[in-house]
Amino acid sequence: MKEFKLYINNQWVDSEDGQTFVSYHKATGEEVNRFASATVGDVERACAAARNAFPGWSGMDGETRSDYLRKAAEVMKRRRREMAEFEAMETGKPVFDTFDFDTRVSIWAFEYFANLCREIKGEVIPVGDINQRDFDFVTYEPYGVAAIIAPFNFPLHLLTRSLAPALAAGNTCVIKASSITPTTAAVMGEVFEEAGFPAGVVNVVHGRGSLVGNALVSSKEVDVVGFTGSEAVGRQLMHLSADSAVMKKLVLELGGKGGVIVEPDADIDIATTCQIEGFTFNQGEVCCAMTRVILHEDVYDAYLSMLRSKCGQIQIGDPLNDQTRMGVLISEEHLREVDAHVKHAVEQGAKVYCGGQRYMENGCDKAPYYPPTILTDVTPDMDVWRTEVFGPVLCVCRYRNTEDAIRLANDTEFGLGANIFARDLQKAYQIGQRLNAGSVWVNLPNGMHMACPFGGNKNSGSGREYGSYGLHEYLKVKNNMWRMH
Repeated sequence: MKEFKLYINNQWVDSEDGQTFVSYHKATGEEVNRFASATVGDVERACAAARNAFPGWSGMDGETRSDYLRKAAEVMKRRRREMAEFEAMETGKPVFDTFDFDTRVSIWAFEYFANLCREIKGEVIPVGDINQRDFDFVTYEPYGVAAIIAPFNFPLHLLTRSLAPALAAGNTCVIKASSITPTTAAVMGEVFEEAGFPAGVVNVVHGRGSLVGNALVSSKEVDVVGFTGSEAVGRQLMHLSADSAVMKKLVLELGGKGGVIVEPDADIDIATTCQIEGFTFNQGEVCCAMTRVILHEDVYDAYLSMLRSKCGQIQIGDPLNDQTRMGVLISEEHLREVDAHVKHAVEQGAKVYCGGQRYMENGCDKAPYYPPTILTDVTPDMDVWRTEVFGPVLCVCRYRNTEDAIRLANDTEFGLGANIFARDLQKAYQIGQRLNAGSVWVNLPNGMHMACPFGGNKNSGSGREYGSYGLHEYLKVKNNMWRMH
């Protein structure tokens, strides 16, 4: 077991009151690492360190900042397997995924935004000689101090996708991971230390979101907050920001209830393979998971039969086994919540097509494993259709005409992602234009690319991550109007 202190102003320090907590291996219950538990005073010191470091970091040219980000990426590459194993133990997801996806795209974030930070440019707006204002130009500037708060499901990936652009833009940062999965954020402190980042540019604090996260959002030193998590906490942070001495810009990626339309001409082999990834990847603990499939009646039976067969081929088990493709839920409490959603759906009239109870096979009886679960005969008035279950649970309903499918897909208070499966790409385009979602995937599972924007509408949040869109979330716009004579 390793002990991580708080990383403030390039120093590893104990918390103000000396309190600590531990993280746990989700499949075995064993302790993984110990962490200093930050107080409000510790958070304020971290924010003050970031504020003091801001003039120097923001004043660097983009080339120099780019070099620092690249150095961090190189250190991450050397420690990739270590971070992947910590991530697998604390989240319960397979190490196959934490190595192939989580750590890979986290390194990619630093490499990608290292390039983009050289490309921050302004623009000139021709205004003519109107009232002696004859030259106008726009500049893009960092906000100041960014607080980046990451969730338990992708602790490293969802941290770095916000942290890298915030740093590239010239902001200094205070970062916090979930107290359930804190190790990779702590390791990032060591990464920045080894990469030689100036003091105070990145600070790492650990602890409960209700204390440490709230203190970050309430701090007068924080200018912008990047948060990924639940809708409920997102709403709470909006209230905290409004009530703080200085209101912050909030970049929020919250919950989802992804609608999937399967047209009668769809390639159901492709569609079912994508659906497997879309609702079982990361044990279904994914905000943009494909959790509501809307099947045309002509392919309903064939699709479900093929999907059930593919669910049975998923290897569930030890997260540290490289052959495992589906791991353990984040906690016993969460398993009970997922199972309660399923049971309540059955009470309301849904039928369990496969799964639907705790997975106990292959030595999985002592940890919260839950199998891929398909619920049929689901109707839009059922709670499971509207509530984010955050587990490997798929709701299925059928439709006869495309208008009904679009209506069903949009029948949600979320708007993060949607999928369409069809061979007629012109029709798929027309459907996609009418779906209220931040991302629409056609003949693909839910996914990401560092250059492509991602974010939600409605209760799924505000702002966008990735690409130049994500960079500009951490840049404020300044207009400059001059009289030149």
